Amino acid sequence: MVTKSVDLRSDTVTKPTEAMRAAMATAEVDDDVLGADPTAARLESEAAKIMGKEAGLFVASGTMGNLISVLVHCDIRGSEVILGDNCHIHIYENGGISTIGGVHPRPVKNNDDGTMDIGLIEAAIRDPRGEIVYPTTRLICLENSHANTGGRCLSAEYTDKVGELAKKHGLKLHIDGARIFNASVALGVPVNRLVQAADSVSVCLSKGLGAPVGSVIVGSKSFISKARRLRKTLGGGMRQLGFICAAAFVALKENVAKLEGDHKKAKVLAEGLNQIKGLRVNVAAVETNIIFFDIVEGSKITAEKLYKKLEEHGVLVMLEGPLRSDENCPPPPNIIKRCAVHFVMLS
Repeated sequence: MVTKSVDLRSDTVTKPTEAMRAAMATAEVDDDVLGADPTAARLESEAAKIMGKEAGLFVASGTMGNLISVLVHCDIRGSEVILGDNCHIHIYENGGISTIGGVHPRPVKNNDDGTMDIGLIEAAIRDPRGEIVYPTTRLICLENSHANTGGRCLSAEYTDKVGELAKKHGLKLHIDGARIFNASVALGVPVNRLVQAADSVSVCLSKGLGAPVGSVIVGSKSFISKARRLRKTLGGGMRQLGFICAAAFVALKENVAKLEGDHKKAKVLAEGLNQIKGLRVNVAAVETNIIFFDIVEGSKITAEKLYKKLEEHGVLVMLEGPLRSDENCPPPPNIIKRCAVHFVMLS
């Protein structure tokens, strides 16, 4: 009988630390919809400062943060956003930018390292002379680190080039920085430098940083003013928000330093998995805290059987299927698995 489990499904499964619980218990709160919660304001200000932006706004989730950001930048019907064909916004956010915002996605192929070719991005920008038939390009979105390519990191130099391209064509740049601190630690580059070229950034506090819930979006004061109104429109305005923000503040201040250890453990785990007959891992591609591994063709065990066997022994991983493929087909027997190493389970 298993009495203790190791949960590697995602870095979202972390539990609040004692320091977070204590901060929540003593948090000073007020009505944040009225702009009066001091703990929420402190978190938003600190996040903006760390990211090198003018202002910040707490939101319930990264999906909400990305949706609000896209809608602020694409506030005219008929707008189009250029984004990776394998990015989180395009694959895992219920098509919200289209279904709620009326924004048309223009996907560009993601490379194995999470980047998009600069030339392909520029080629995807609509020619204004065709406005009678085309949507209007207004925004480019990047994701750093890039989850669906295994937590790969986009360099500051690459992001700068995309930012320069955006400015050249009068576009905005948004970064889905759900794991931007993982990228910062892995690259050894300050987080504000990584997002310097961006007009807005969404930062998740409940993944690698371990807060119980929430994200922060940062940008200019004008951007955040519009974002705050959209948050209310989407039902994201909360009253005594400080209880949640107090835990998130602890995560932001105390847990970034733990990410390097997560990355080292992920690399060790990847190397070990790759030595097991029948499994295959691209160890060189493990840059942060996410590992993809698959079953070698011809192996006696399928991914589904391995998944269940691991579960019996208290090891939880995540099955990945054709969600990571362009083909609409049943899951193959060597379906890829995902492991996320995070500080609570493996410290």
